[in-house]
Amino acid sequence: MTKQEALFKYLLRLGDQHLILGHRLSEQSSKGPFLEEDIACSNIALDLIGNANHLLQYAAEVENKNRTADDLAFLRSEREFYNSLLAEQPNGDFAFVMTKHFFADVFDFYLYTELQKSADETLASIAAKALKEITYHLRHTSKWMIRLGDGTDESKMRAQNAINELYRFTSELFEMDEVDEVLLKEKIAVDSSSIQNSWFAKVKEVFAEAGLNLPEEVYMQTGSRKGQHTEHLGFLLAEMQHLHRAFPGAQW
Repeated sequence: MTKQEALFKYLLRLGDQHLILGHRLSEQSSKGPFLEEDIACSNIALDLIGNANHLLQYAAEVENKNRTADDLAFLRSEREFYNSLLAEQPNGDFAFVMTKHFFADVFDFYLYTELQKSADETLASIAAKALKEITYHLRHTSKWMIRLGDGTDESKMRAQNAINELYRFTSELFEMDEVDEVLLKEKIAVDSSSIQNSWFAKVKEVFAEAGLNLPEEVYMQTGSRKGQHTEHLGFLLAEMQHLHRAFPGAQW
């Protein structure tokens, strides 16, 4: 695998993660527990999709095949997406949504903290800008985990149920493959395994304050690095890509 091929796939992985997370969160619009939170979730969704746009546009430039960020977002099939299985999980109740984003936000915080040091100046600048937003996202979801866990018996139960369901999708966030190996030699990518301990420490810190627990002896799910996904991604893409595919080349 060449450096160009590896960088293209790495950028797709990063861009797809935020595109799918952002699209899922946009589905929550008008469903927040109160108006201010509804606006906050909509703004976070915009942050994620905005960063995905930067990453996918850079990916298109690296690929150099006359494709755009829109082409990469709307004209790829399910097996050509590399977002994590965690990101594509459907929204459940509010506790489920916050738990999913909390797991993702902790990972993103440590990943983008290191990514802003990348030898690739374009990627480093994208990461530095995104980190400012991610820092807020993590603060937001951390407070909600504590609020849910330290709230009523009902809110605590829902938060713990969400943790028990979603934790199995977190281990693949730290998986490494040939793409990472090639880019680590060039000091472009981040060694995801190196931030795993920080992720665990932060998650446990917040859960301790919230009175919540990580489940034990969980069978971890994997596959997204190879374009293998749950059945949920296909339905998401059918909705997200419909307009662009129905009216090729259309512009607002």
